[in-house]
Amino acid sequence: MGIVFYYSPMSSASRVHWALEELGIPYDKVKLDLSKGEQRQPDFLKLNPNGKVPAMVVDGHPLFESLAMLLWLGETYGVDKGLYPPPGLQRLEAYKWLAWGSVSLAEAGMRLMHNTSDRFPLEQRNAAAASAAHAEINKLLQVLDRSIEGEQYILGDKFSIVDCAVGSMVWFLVQRLQVDLAPHRHVGAWMSRLMPRPALARILSA
Repeated sequence: MGIVFYYSPMSSASRVHWALEELGIPYDKVKLDLSKGEQRQPDFLKLNPNGKVPAMVVDGHPLFESLAMLLWLGETYGVDKGLYPPPGLQRLEAYKWLAWGSVSLAEAGMRLMHNTSDRFPLEQRNAAAASAAHAEINKLLQVLDRSIEGEQYILGDKFSIVDCAVGSMVWFLVQRLQVDLAPHRHVGAWMSRLMPRPALARILSA
């Protein structure tokens, strides 16, 4: 099965990129320079009309939305490789946390970025909105912190694609938006287990 993955570092593509590396399946990758607007070029828009990364082409079939890619990778390859649960109650847990990271945590993170980052014009930033987003992120991290207390990983004692999905978002919050994990010690300990993974090192240098 031929897979071509279109990505840019430090974007929502990172979690799919990490999952691909953990799975160890063959794929080709195409790096896009977002600062040059390569994601808005006609050839790329044929693959992802949203003009965003990531995009994935599977046997000629284009796919957009990182959550869709993670679900497909998990169900197609992850079960056999021990990185995604088989159908059952633990699969429900995987769905829950994949959606949580993609919707709740990511949305609050994007609101914080839009209202604090120099990537956005000063007149479009709002200090009150930034403060509200920061407070919401901390509430969400409290939810994760309570859930993983006493656990090695989100789904229990085994690393999974779910950790790639949520961990990459938490890493972005810390590295790019200066979110402090000190109040969330279980999340911090979990992140310390994720950071030494060779697959993560490979995508951070790609």
